[in-house]
Amino acid sequence: MSPTVVAIVLLAAFLHAGWNALVKAGKDAFLTSVLVASGAALISLAALPFLPAPALASLPYVLASTLIHFFYYGLLSAAYRHGDMSLAYPLMRGSAPLLVAIASRPLLGEVLNPQQYLAIACICSGIFGLYLATVQPVSALGSDPNRTRTQLMEAPSAAGPARSTGRATLFALLNAVAITAYTLVDGIGARKSGAPAAYTMYLFVLTAFGLLAWTLARRPAALRAYARQHWRVALLGGLGTLASYGLALWAMTVAPVAAVAALRETAILFAAAIAALFLREKIGWRRAVAIGFIAGGAALMRFA
Repeated sequence: MSPTVVAIVLLAAFLHAGWNALVKAGKDAFLTSVLVASGAALISLAALPFLPAPALASLPYVLASTLIHFFYYGLLSAAYRHGDMSLAYPLMRGSAPLLVAIASRPLLGEVLNPQQYLAIACICSGIFGLYLATVQPVSALGSDPNRTRTQLMEAPSAAGPARSTGRATLFALLNAVAITAYTLVDGIGARKSGAPAAYTMYLFVLTAFGLLAWTLARRPAALRAYARQHWRVALLGGLGTLASYGLALWAMTVAPVAAVAALRETAILFAAAIAALFLREKIGWRRAVAIGFIAGGAALMRFA
């Protein structure tokens, strides 16, 4: 892989982590997700007249992927509402290769090799470690002989943070299932379309229309007010979404797909850095090690 291609794939990974940071930083994660999807749709609508139309054989796949993306955006915003980006993003992006590998045996009859089993062990260890590193237990309070009974009773309980972390972990892992599903569907649909770029843009347009219709039916005033205040997020996030996918798609046409996919897992590390530097999330050494295990396992799975 040439240095130029490496740089482009790294840029795509950074852009993906970047638009996720916009969603996490927004006052309302779901409305921000709707704006990002809408921004991508607007850009797609401007580009579609200049692209060849996808084959009709791909229509069932783009419709199925659109439905899956509704769940994807809902679960994405729920995960960021309940937890840190440095917790949710690695779980979502790192677990998808794991789920594909696990599903490949019963669905496709594929047998895992030793490297894939090692990757599964790395990802599972990272997921478990990331959860433990995020929850702040109160058991340490009771081990302090200098704490009085009153101080122990008045100490903040870990139940609240644990519940929130549990929800974030659950939503992130459910979203990994959605990511796995649309990845498999789009992999088939894009090939059947004969025009992968147009296929992707139609997907963005249909997804945005569905999200807008849902939100306008339930929260019309909130969406209009939020869009007026944060329309720049729609354009910036939409551009980031399209660019991250488009650059990765181009790279896969000039370099080995497995190598490009593995390099894209650096998005997990970019997300952790963005979360620490710009979102001011606290990433201790335990969380950093866990994120490293997930990123390494995901890359190992892609190369297997």
